[in-house]
Amino acid sequence: MPGPLIVTASVTIPEAELSWRFSRSSGPGGQGVNTTDSRAELTFDVAATTALPPALKARALTRLAPRLVDGAITIAASEYRSQLRNREAAEMRLAQLLREAIAPPPRKRRATKPSRGAVEHRLATKKHRSTLKRLRRLDD
Repeated sequence: MPGPLIVTASVTIPEAELSWRFSRSSGPGGQGVNTTDSRAELTFDVAATTALPPALKARALTRLAPRLVDGAITIAASEYRSQLRNREAAEMRLAQLLREAIAPPPRKRRATKPSRGAVEHRLATKKHRSTLKRLRRLDD
């Protein structure tokens, strides 16, 4: 549980760059909700991190921009009754979010046009449907 957060095989966030905060959860737990600090908030400062190479850091800052507050991202987890499980859930969510943020952009789509056979088939099908509907209309 404690230790660095492994994002990918080549990217690991040191524990020192992760900040935790705990508070009372509004989720399940009955009367225990009122007494235990089971909600976990994990904060990671993307702008100040040294764990990401400059190119990946710039990509992450661009993609996570709407969720960042002063360059930091906060993940809150309160779906479990146990603080430990909420901590694990927050870590998993942060790792997944960072994996998606630093992933290389998808390849550009190369525009193609339909083959002549495909165009002819589409037009023949349309003509057939049109004929069917016209015949139905004349019978009324």
